[in-house]
Amino acid sequence: MKIKKIALFAFISSLFLVSCDPESSQQTTYIPLGDYDSGVLVLNQGNFNANNSEISFISFDLNTLNTSIFSTVNPTLSLGDTGQDIGFYNQYAYVVLNNTPKIQIINRYTMQNVASIESGLNNPRYIAFANGKGYVTNWGDGTDPNDDYIAVINLATNTITTTIPVAEGPERIIENAGKLYVAHTGGFGYGKTISIINETTNAVSSILVGDVPNEMQINEGFLWVSCGGNPSYSGNETAGKIVKVNLANNTVANTFAYTDVTNHPANLVVYGSFLYYTKDDGIYKMALNATALPSTPAFTTTSQGVYGVYSFAIKNNHIYVGDAGNYISNGKVFIYSLGTTTPIGTLEKEHTVGVSPTGFYFNQ
Repeated sequence: MKIKKIALFAFISSLFLVSCDPESSQQTTYIPLGDYDSGVLVLNQGNFNANNSEISFISFDLNTLNTSIFSTVNPTLSLGDTGQDIGFYNQYAYVVLNNTPKIQIINRYTMQNVASIESGLNNPRYIAFANGKGYVTNWGDGTDPNDDYIAVINLATNTITTTIPVAEGPERIIENAGKLYVAHTGGFGYGKTISIINETTNAVSSILVGDVPNEMQINEGFLWVSCGGNPSYSGNETAGKIVKVNLANNTVANTFAYTDVTNHPANLVVYGSFLYYTKDDGIYKMALNATALPSTPAFTTTSQGVYGVYSFAIKNNHIYVGDAGNYISNGKVFIYSLGTTTPIGTLEKEHTVGVSPTGFYFNQ
């Protein structure tokens, strides 16, 4: 992969950002924590079995792009095969590699390799943190519906200390108030539940939400879940829905369902007082107090040739869209306005990153 740099990057990254306190007339100095502070890390999945996962960096001003930053900093190491997720804990980034399988631990600001976890994992997917522990979802053998689990990591020793058996196909995982919430897409099957894990006892319960829950967000006492619905190739296609769960009692408070079975929402984000999600090439915006799903997208990515949004995030009034393209060549990141100063969906920047950009992780 080519490394693209803006000439000013070396200069800007070495500057101290200075502000003045009007009460004390004293200056406070911000010292960057590393070359990759104050920007977004883009995890590039790579090609399956090609061992070419990588990380790209885009500065918050959108102008600086660095590709292949892990191998640039660690030229004798490979990140791994099929990057799935990154989780931040203190100054570390825990990179989940699905097909290696392992978790690579690096300094999130410098990309310097620190350690790796290479035992106790089987088809690892996503990671969350709580109380000095890491929790990683694992499919196990994709053909076995009964061997899926959550691996529990002691972050002081970076070792897996125990596993928690769960239903088939655990994917996204999120922590809130002493509980872990795990979305079950069903592995190679089709799940429809959220597991709730007590962090103290590891006891597991579940709630029914909808077919193929694929993304979760927590906001003001509610868990929002995007359920994609069963795909057409399943032989039993079902419509997607957005589900709102009351975290006070872990019950479904509201369901916003599509009626047409060809509608499959994904990539849920709560930002401000709105919920954003994607469907095909459309970006949809819905007020958190809405009573129905939006009938039309806020904008589409059609002109950029993005049919299915591969990854999606919102930060600093920018909408980030990852496009995997043909899943073989390097993908692209398109950055759009959220609509505060220019109309929502105005294309602000386009960058070519690595193969299959699968996630955005904001590093500050």
